[in-house]
Amino acid sequence: MPRPSHERSGSTVPSAPSRSTSSSATATLLVRGLTVERAGATVLADIDLTVASGDRIGVVGPNGSGKSTLLAALAGEIAPRSGTVSRTPPGASVGLLRQEPMTTDDATVREMLARRTGVTAAQGELDAATRALADGSPGADDRYALALERWLAIGAADLDARIGETWHELGLAPRLLDADPSRLSGGEAARSALAALLLSRFDVLLLDEPTNDLDLDGLDRLLDFVLGTTAPMVLVSHDRWFLDRTVTDVVELHEEHHTAIRYGGGWAAYLDERATAARHAAEAFDTYQQQRQSLKARAQQQREWSVTGERKAARNPKDNDKFVRRWSMESSERLASKAKATERAMERLSPVDKPWEGWRLHLSVARVERSGDDVARLSAGVVERGSFRLGPIDVEISWAERVAIVGPNGSGKSTLLAALLGRLPLVSGSQWLGPGVVIGELDQARRQFLDGRPLIDGVMEATALRASEARSLLAKFGLGADHVERRADELSPGERTRVSLAVLMSNGSNLLVLDEPTNHLDLPAIEQLESALATWDGTMLLVTHDRRFLEAVHVDRTIDLTADGS
Repeated sequence: MPRPSHERSGSTVPSAPSRSTSSSATATLLVRGLTVERAGATVLADIDLTVASGDRIGVVGPNGSGKSTLLAALAGEIAPRSGTVSRTPPGASVGLLRQEPMTTDDATVREMLARRTGVTAAQGELDAATRALADGSPGADDRYALALERWLAIGAADLDARIGETWHELGLAPRLLDADPSRLSGGEAARSALAALLLSRFDVLLLDEPTNDLDLDGLDRLLDFVLGTTAPMVLVSHDRWFLDRTVTDVVELHEEHHTAIRYGGGWAAYLDERATAARHAAEAFDTYQQQRQSLKARAQQQREWSVTGERKAARNPKDNDKFVRRWSMESSERLASKAKATERAMERLSPVDKPWEGWRLHLSVARVERSGDDVARLSAGVVERGSFRLGPIDVEISWAERVAIVGPNGSGKSTLLAALLGRLPLVSGSQWLGPGVVIGELDQARRQFLDGRPLIDGVMEATALRASEARSLLAKFGLGADHVERRADELSPGERTRVSLAVLMSNGSNLLVLDEPTNHLDLPAIEQLESALATWDGTMLLVTHDRRFLEAVHVDRTIDLTADGS
């Protein structure tokens, strides 16, 4: 059975050989009574949690249940309304590594790496402590000693050397270290974020969606890192393959009560225990309902018999014998007394609440008439994007084919999709798209909803729906009145993904183009998408690094692009 969030049990997940990346493998986070509010609404309520050496805790729950909020609170970035988050030892460093977009906040990629590994902050404190020491400020000696200890522990002394080694291992060009982070390609940005994680030497690691946008090689490197460190770790991920191989415990956030339950024993044990708990809860509710209905029916029948007996005793002229009449009245009174006793028994039943069922996404893909037998074709196609060159390549897509396009980051998967759909000019060769092809697309960057218009306006334009119809559509995807008037670019990545799915599912299409469709979707939504695609009988082009999703969605063939784009 599930345990309260402050309890833990032994893990059955095997550990890789220890390779501590932190200065304090015995660091511990202790969370007691943590309650967090945002905009006046409770997001987390009375959370207890202990994160100790060897723990790799996966945090799960629907989008909006507070997973990222929990990580931010653990990192000290959010002040709780009540409760505490304490560190042992008090000076232990906690690193929150998000899948943040690459922006111009950092002048170079090298500066981004220094910031994300905590070296920039440690260097700033060491510089300030050095100045205080030179000025003879009170307590400067202790401050300098602590700052120097943290600077060394965080890995600042050899960061440049480690950057070069890690950069080479990830196959990234040295010139990118001095590039503007916002100018990186999707593959380069994903590997740069992975490099920041691999270079980290925090005492406690908090990872928010570390698997997003990583290719299979990157996922394997991330897996090795996670299994090889003894630093306590809390991670949020929707990648079931990754969770199954990494987590020792699972913390599930409850969408309605905002509380947490901790399950020990790894991912498979969590799935079993959750299913068992759900079955027991349903059985307990059914038993309670049956008992209550049975007692209620018995009490009603006893009262009816009592009333009937009283009427007969009062009205039947044959019962002139006063003793017979008295016996009849007493019998009716006894039945009335039994009815009251039955009602009291019903009141003494311990109430069992109906198992709560939150909002769940239900997907079905609308399809228009089939296209011709030939859907899309590239003949000796060559595409260039800056210094990247794809091709020459020959690809033919036929009606009702389900084709997966796989390959490392930077191998040209999204480029191939754009070339097939005629959205990128060819340097040489030819491209053809069938005249009856109607495309429904979920792009990797979710660019369709990144403008400054209200969300409702963008959806109306994308679907040709009236305002009331667009609102109803968004509501089915968990986007209510507080979302529809907001600027589309203010939505979270998960919310933008749901909007894109809403448009995709409502607009008729016979060619689905899905580029990393599981990014930013919660687990129930991923399962719903898998079910919807299982019954899809049109043509599908799929790019994904989600191994479980690829297994669940049947494909007819795979186009494997090598790293050099050939």
